[in-house]
Amino acid sequence: MAEQTAPPVIRDGTPAKPDAAVVRDALGVGVAVGLSGFAFGVTSAGSGLSLLQTCVLSLLVFTGASQFALVGALAAGGNPFTAAAGAFFLGTRNAFYGLRLSQLLALPKAVRPFAAHWVIDETTAVALAQPSRRAARIGFTATGLTLYVLWNLTTFLGALGAEAIGDTAAWGLDAAGPAVFLALLAPMLKSATERATAGIAVLLGLGLLPVLPAGVPVLAAALAAPAVLWAQGRRTAPTGREKDSR
Repeated sequence: MAEQTAPPVIRDGTPAKPDAAVVRDALGVGVAVGLSGFAFGVTSAGSGLSLLQTCVLSLLVFTGASQFALVGALAAGGNPFTAAAGAFFLGTRNAFYGLRLSQLLALPKAVRPFAAHWVIDETTAVALAQPSRRAARIGFTATGLTLYVLWNLTTFLGALGAEAIGDTAAWGLDAAGPAVFLALLAPMLKSATERATAGIAVLLGLGLLPVLPAGVPVLAAALAAPAVLWAQGRRTAPTGREKDSR
């Protein structure tokens, strides 16, 4: 029996998008974000990781937010296990991206393990923005390939440069990582719920920083999401009088 393939996903009323336009958009995202690998390389080297450790981290982990969280916690003197736990929980969002992309892309089983390594914020955003399955596959692949190559290249150059200049804190380069992360995050905060979650997370992270070991405040900041959702549920839930009047 021939293998059945899922039908192409085409949004109602949305015209087909030329392949060249998809690739152009993907390259724009890949290049813009890939250059921030410089900041990660500098931050990682400044936190005490060697050139080899820094490059292997980008090759095998390849999720910028988790990488920055890990080296940031290490730079602050945090326990390696705590730092790794914070990076791990921050990276679990990619698993949810994978659930959505597996349906959208419908890749062959032999390709999925390799594609899973490229499931990150940027590849997901580009793929989901496309009007058809073909365009989504092209966008995902072009973004993932561009970003993976450029991120690892700039990570190497950034770490190499940091070793050459010595103490990164003396040059103020230790702030490059957090600055880049905030620059990437800020445009994504479009709704009031997202802004409230980010604000509470910042307050939790900064407020607990003096009293908890390095790396733990990052984990505690994750409590902002359920707190905001709970508050929203309380605000939208009908009161007792409203229930009785129905």
